[in-house]
Amino acid sequence: MAQLTAIEVKNLSKPGRYRDTQGLYLVIRKNGHKGWVFRYMFSGRSRDLGLGAYPGVRLSDARIAAEEARAQIRQGIDPVATKARADEPLQTDHSFRRAAADLIADRSIGWSNPKHAAQWASTLNTHADPIIGSVDVQDITTDHILDILRPLWAKTPETASRVRGRIEAVIDGARARGWRTGDNPARWKGHLSTRLPAPGRVRTVVHHPSLPWQQMPSFFAALRSREGFGARSLEFTILTACRSGEVRGMRWEEIDRKAAIWTIPPERMKTRRWHRVPLSDVAMEILDAVSKETHSRSGIVFPTLAGKPLSLMTMTELVRRMNGKKSGEEPVWRDGLTGEPIVPHGFRSTFRDWAAEATSFAREVAEAALAHTVENKVEAAYARSDLLELRRALMHEWALMCTGR
Repeated sequence: MAQLTAIEVKNLSKPGRYRDTQGLYLVIRKNGHKGWVFRYMFSGRSRDLGLGAYPGVRLSDARIAAEEARAQIRQGIDPVATKARADEPLQTDHSFRRAAADLIADRSIGWSNPKHAAQWASTLNTHADPIIGSVDVQDITTDHILDILRPLWAKTPETASRVRGRIEAVIDGARARGWRTGDNPARWKGHLSTRLPAPGRVRTVVHHPSLPWQQMPSFFAALRSREGFGARSLEFTILTACRSGEVRGMRWEEIDRKAAIWTIPPERMKTRRWHRVPLSDVAMEILDAVSKETHSRSGIVFPTLAGKPLSLMTMTELVRRMNGKKSGEEPVWRDGLTGEPIVPHGFRSTFRDWAAEATSFAREVAEAALAHTVENKVEAAYARSDLLELRRALMHEWALMCTGR
């Protein structure tokens, strides 16, 4: 890059930073003030040293002063710590870290919840600070922002979007203070939107460790030997292929014992729609067994002693104990691909694999049993039936497979 000339220094008027060479910059403020700044790295941090105002300090003088500062750095001396200029303040910490702290302090006055400040600080410290914390806000580029966001974008798009928005706010705040000129590299519309997929189009894929379906009869037999509502609720969860939360919140009034149908209300469904579950004979046997102990206690089918729904940890800890957690043994029940110990939610995958590999039921029947939403809007518009009777046959076969009957 070409060096500045004395004529250019005299004629330049647009606010901004103009590089001369080897860290020397001419800085023009919004009020027209011109000054010299020498930028350098010391102890891993970016520092700015004011060298005086122009025209009092000419281009040639600024170059000499910059060279003197370089000589100090070569000797292990920090020029900012040893040199002061009466006509230029030495406090020039315009780092992202400082800008973030200032913005949080300013905004916290209007936040009704004091936790917001802690959340902002935690988010930025975790994701942004390691990459741009010590970088001057004027020097933050789009590449910096992408380095921060890309590891998060596909994995946790919601977090990534929140991080991006907060970085954008910090840089906007720095621009308002005159610390930065030019566009905001964290801006989404018309900028990062051309480099990253929209957050709403990114799916977070979480594969829960699941039991190979061929091992289900052995596991189910081991589970049936366990006592307690936790074991019975997990049995029922497996037999219905439902989510654990739907089973743990199940109430007696949702069950039609005569028709052997459990109807889950929308507020407890992930899809926010009514869902009918055909109950196999084995599932009904479980309900008959627990009703003698819980029907009079509360409306919850699988309650705690206090009459409240069981927690997710009840099922999780049960599976862990079956896997030898207490004895310190190697897990018996593992995911067929990853080898990880199984978790309760993984039984839905076990059911889906079994239906696809070991039965002749149509894909739509298994998907309806899992209460999955039809992705194609046109197909969804015409798919009015919930395939209840077909699902009843499927769940009957599933129960036979689980119990080894």
